[in-house]
Amino acid sequence: MIAVREIRPKDAESIVKYFHDGKPEFHKLLGVDTAKLPPVDEWIKLIHSDLKLPLEQKQFFYVIWLFDGKPIGHSNINKIIFGQEAYMHLHVWKEDKRHQGIGSSLVRLSLPYYFSNFKLNELFCEPHALNPAPNKTLERTGFEFIKEYETTPGWINTHQMVKRWRMSKNGFLLNRYGQ
Repeated sequence: MIAVREIRPKDAESIVKYFHDGKPEFHKLLGVDTAKLPPVDEWIKLIHSDLKLPLEQKQFFYVIWLFDGKPIGHSNINKIIFGQEAYMHLHVWKEDKRHQGIGSSLVRLSLPYYFSNFKLNELFCEPHALNPAPNKTLERTGFEFIKEYETTPGWINTHQMVKRWRMSKNGFLLNRYGQ
């Protein structure tokens, strides 16, 4: 059984360790620049500080992905412009839960948190172009492929080729309610 819930303060350590404990080949697949990773304690404090802010002021918003009641990953948004747009990220922490097709269902369960809480009109996601798993997940979830281009997609990323995907509010409502 899969489920999604909002982040709790104790989850911050798992999120940060997922990145800090990753192997070099995994970082390369994600397009993570390990030199840009903040120290563990500082990053946890940053997440905890952001948790205290009202939705309209958040820099980040996280949901935790659960399998049989246990955390197995997270999704988050950043570059949030409340009432307009945000950028989504998706990460399955547990290797044995990757490549099983549950990511699409977890993304679908995450979308209401983003569209409803942040009153979004558009949600973007820009995974590394050479990482097939998130790109397949986004396609299966109903995201629209926009383009492939070179950029530095996030504050902990390398400069890389990404695929930009978009979900509009109408697309979200259509996928959610079949309208």
